[in-house]
Amino acid sequence: MCNHNHSLPTNNRQGLREHTRRQVPVMMDDRMETKLLRHEEEEEGDLKQRIWDESKKIWRVALPSIISRVSAFGTIVVTQSFIGHVSETDLAGYALVQSLSVRFINGILLGMSSATETLCGQSFGAGQHHMMGIHLQRSWIVDLITLTILLPILIFGTQIFKLVGEEESIANSGGYISLLFIPFVYNWIFSLTIQMYLQAQLKNMIIAWLAAFQFAFHISLSLVFVYKLNLGVSGAMLALLMSSWFVVIGEFIYIFGGWCPNSWKGFTVAAFKDLLPTVKLSVSSGVMLCLELWYYALLVLLAGYMPNAEVAISAFSICLNTNSWEFMISLGFVGAACVRVANELGRGNAKAVKFSIKVLLGTSALIGGFFFVLCLLFRKNLSYLFTNDERVADTVSDLSLLLSLSVLLNGVYPVLSGVAIGAGMQGAVAIVNLVCFYLIGIPLGALLGYLTSLGVKGIWIGMIGGVLTQTITLVYMIWRTDWDDEVKKASERLSRFYLNSDENSEQTSN
Repeated sequence: MCNHNHSLPTNNRQGLREHTRRQVPVMMDDRMETKLLRHEEEEEGDLKQRIWDESKKIWRVALPSIISRVSAFGTIVVTQSFIGHVSETDLAGYALVQSLSVRFINGILLGMSSATETLCGQSFGAGQHHMMGIHLQRSWIVDLITLTILLPILIFGTQIFKLVGEEESIANSGGYISLLFIPFVYNWIFSLTIQMYLQAQLKNMIIAWLAAFQFAFHISLSLVFVYKLNLGVSGAMLALLMSSWFVVIGEFIYIFGGWCPNSWKGFTVAAFKDLLPTVKLSVSSGVMLCLELWYYALLVLLAGYMPNAEVAISAFSICLNTNSWEFMISLGFVGAACVRVANELGRGNAKAVKFSIKVLLGTSALIGGFFFVLCLLFRKNLSYLFTNDERVADTVSDLSLLLSLSVLLNGVYPVLSGVAIGAGMQGAVAIVNLVCFYLIGIPLGALLGYLTSLGVKGIWIGMIGGVLTQTITLVYMIWRTDWDDEVKKASERLSRFYLNSDENSEQTSN
């Protein structure tokens, strides 16, 4: 009988085995490749979904904040526009007050109030909702005392401007306008802190509606007071005062009317307890933001020493206000960054913090790029919104490229500041701001402005140098941050400030 096992030649059997060995790995490789491709597609789809979900969370905070900040700052810019068409001297005086005194005070109050942003955001993330109302009341106490201490800056405006060497006519106009700003600045005690309190719990859409109405209301009032009643500068300032307090009254109605039942339990003497830790965090926040805002104010002061100071101040202020108005959009992302970082730290989720930062930076940078192009396109036309003076318009046109670069940087560094506020790292950022702005930016601006033929452009180049250095430093600092460690710090901070709901029995009103 034949042995069928040997019917196939030996060399054929070996060839079959070799063929099989070659085919199996190929089939396995195909399966592995298919699985990997499917996994990559799932990961890509999952990443897109995560970005979309995070973007929705960001815009839920950022959009109302942008609308409210753009509208609120818009009232100041509109007031400048109306005053500019009344008198060139008063335009320079208003620019001086708004860029120096008011920005100085706003910087301190905004910084002091950002402690509310840190504490309310982390309390909401940790589920300590009742603490948010106490943090809000503590911030009112701290800000009220702070602003009252700062009042001499507005009361003695004329003397201060003359002391720093401004022209007498501009100093006198600025001193008068400073007095008219006093009732206006007191609205910041409430408007700044309430916005941070509401956005921490994702309820700031009401502020967007109030601010949008305020902007339209303000324009209408300004037209009536300045052109119909011929009240001039006083009419423009009266319109600013009335429209700003309209928002505060609306915010009070919303909070006290029961729309924040979990976080507002009524006025309580508990707000007066443990004020010192709040003050410490507020001061570090204040120093951080003040060093940033005062930086621009000091550059306006440098412009005031240029030949033909009236034109230099007006042009610089127009560009600065345009930059600041676009910066209000960036501040919306500052608020979103603060809320998202603070909420996730309060929840103890370090990975979510890192992912949120990436999405925030990408979105804000794209918007900065859009406005960069917009500023380049409009150039000289910007100035005619504020003045009919051709000399000012020409100077603004010369600054347009530098203005565009500043707008582009606005898409990055404010978000990094918001991340720092959300994490409670204000002290470290304050040191960064001090070095980058005051040891690099201002000396560079003064050097280029006074020792070269660049003039006002040299001052602005110095400003960009300081901002660029700060941006690079903050990127490195955030990149090197151990977010797991920041979660522990947030937990310790919340424990230090925590009061049980039962301890709020000493409420005086609801």
